[in-house]
Amino acid sequence: MKIGIIGSGHIGGTLTRRLRALDHDVTVANSRGPQTLTDLAQETGATAGTVEQAVQDAELVIVAIPLLAVPELPPELFDGKVVVDADNYYPQRDGNIPELLDRSLSSSRWTAEHLKGARVVKAFNNIQAQHLMDNGRPAGAGDRIGLPVAADDADAKQLVMQLVDSLGFDPVDAGTLDESWRQQPDTPVYGTDRDADGVRQGLAEARP
Repeated sequence: MKIGIIGSGHIGGTLTRRLRALDHDVTVANSRGPQTLTDLAQETGATAGTVEQAVQDAELVIVAIPLLAVPELPPELFDGKVVVDADNYYPQRDGNIPELLDRSLSSSRWTAEHLKGARVVKAFNNIQAQHLMDNGRPAGAGDRIGLPVAADDADAKQLVMQLVDSLGFDPVDAGTLDESWRQQPDTPVYGTDRDADGVRQGLAEARP
């Protein structure tokens, strides 16, 4: 697949490495420009590009940037694209966003409202980057970690669930974007590396 990754930090960098290892065609971008991504590109064989270059021909785009930077993305670029939202809202970093603080809105719904026209899928936000790098396991393995995947668009969700599986994790249908608060920070499935059944249980036990 042709994949664009916006963000080269812990999760963005890890997914660049993992997806290139699976022979996906990856273009990675960040806010500082392609010249800052030379080392990552040389290490992985990914293409270092601008945000526009990462998104324009991509079949799937992963956004892994501080949430406060999402409104700076040009929404028209993402129209019709499958966009994986790997972000989390951390008030101490992202500032006071009232509708996210009181959880009246999931952070992915907030992102989707900024990227109108995008087919937003919430995934990869609840696992530590090092575990995403090292802990993938073959299908059927007893110690396979489950990862929740939430979206309104069934086809987009299915595509991302297949990607999760190919990376060595059990994809768990986590419902709609409005339900994706169940996999946000301070919930039972956040950072806990549960198996698929454990993720389902944790999603059900989450409280606003």
